Amino acid sequence: MIENLETANNPEKLRRVAIDPISRVEGHGKVTILLDEQNKVHQVRLHIVEFRGFEKFIQGRPYWEVPVMVQRLCGICPVSHHLAASKAMDIIVGARHLTPTAEKLRRLMHYGQILQSHALHFFHLSSPDLLFGFDSDVSQRNIVGVAAKYPEVAKKGVLLRKFGQEIIRHTAGKRVHGTGSVPGGVNKSLTVAERDALLKDIYQIVAWSREAVAMVKDLHNQNPGLYNSFGTFRANMMSIVGNEGGLDLYHGKLRGRDENGKLLFDGVDYQGYSDLIAEAVKPWSYMKFPYLKSLGEKQGWYRVGPLARVQNCDFIPTPLAEIERREFVDYCGGTPMHAPLGYHWTRMIEMLFAAEMIKDLLHDDDLLGSDLMVTGPRELEGVGVIEAPRGTLIHHYRVDEDDLVTMCNLIVSTTHNNQAMNEAVRHVAKRYLNGRELTEGLLNHIEVAVRAYDPCLSCATHALGKMPLEVELLDAEGMLLDRMTRGSDESTSGCRIT
Repeated sequence: MIENLETANNPEKLRRVAIDPISRVEGHGKVTILLDEQNKVHQVRLHIVEFRGFEKFIQGRPYWEVPVMVQRLCGICPVSHHLAASKAMDIIVGARHLTPTAEKLRRLMHYGQILQSHALHFFHLSSPDLLFGFDSDVSQRNIVGVAAKYPEVAKKGVLLRKFGQEIIRHTAGKRVHGTGSVPGGVNKSLTVAERDALLKDIYQIVAWSREAVAMVKDLHNQNPGLYNSFGTFRANMMSIVGNEGGLDLYHGKLRGRDENGKLLFDGVDYQGYSDLIAEAVKPWSYMKFPYLKSLGEKQGWYRVGPLARVQNCDFIPTPLAEIERREFVDYCGGTPMHAPLGYHWTRMIEMLFAAEMIKDLLHDDDLLGSDLMVTGPRELEGVGVIEAPRGTLIHHYRVDEDDLVTMCNLIVSTTHNNQAMNEAVRHVAKRYLNGRELTEGLLNHIEVAVRAYDPCLSCATHALGKMPLEVELLDAEGMLLDRMTRGSDESTSGCRIT
């Protein structure tokens, strides 16, 4: 929608362009762009316009309910919340070291989640842009169009996701919102029949994952000018890394690098994440803006997710994915890649890594074991961190002597990427929209920049702040008589009639 605005501090009339809602992402969000009469971009913002409130209504619930409750944040990445909450509750029940069976079943569940989520995002949500072009016909630029023109690509995407969901079903009890992980361990192991059914297909899944990496790599090589420059800006990066600096999406220590790849911190125990990270709140979004305390709010924001993880680790501990990581590093000339479209390449490398990890785990007889739970000295506070498909996920809880939750703080992957996504849409808007007559294809460039981060917007909406309020007055026939907007611009106080 486009409407005229008159700012309080500037008599110049600006047009407000709203992409509302952003399509092919999980959750609800919008982008607003302010343009002058020459179509010059004055302001671009990504707004998260829904509020979930999980951090508040989780309070007062028994701690053992939390791993099941919090996964209702999302239908796409519930396993990530399920496991992050379980890891926090492990600390509270004194289970700092799980049994081998519990640890490996959780890892299997998690890599099934990584596989299905990465396949969903790449094949269903992003491939229409990449295969047809950002400004191609909107009637073709969707998964139906992909299925019509590239049926084998669409089919493999569906089957990759299906296999990941089968992993989740066998380990968590259900494909969505299961109950397999509990404080101190898991509540079921695999049967021989379940393990054999998954082994039957895993080698094909690895092969298809390799093909997916090759496909996105070819897209980069065919059009390096676009893929290396689209929405590109320099940023810090953060993730957890495993033993000896290897890629580990389930457990590890926090590591951060600056825009040049230099280490900012390493080996940080995530139980003390609050000494490292602070969160700012803006009046125009329900999503917080995390930053590194040591660098301050203006310089301390960072990226998370596949683009950060693949470049933050020293190696990938599976052979095929490690070959692909090295080729990616060589492609970048040994310096960090900052192009948002690089997320697609690294996301497929991670999908291959997840497939290889699943293959190795399915050959481990510990998955069939019966030693599922441990306990130890009770604690009243715990932090669980996991690398969700979209990036680092932090769950932090306190409980009282009656086992009831008294405090919950969640910093989800998309929240970590909040400032980075805002930077991406600003860069894209200024490059592609400045001075041009707007078209649907040009506006889709903005959405492409957001989609590269694979945002889960419903997961990320936790800051109850001063979101903009828009009130419309309609007559009995539904005609607009007046509209009032409050708080949509930090620099403007009071209300504006538009």
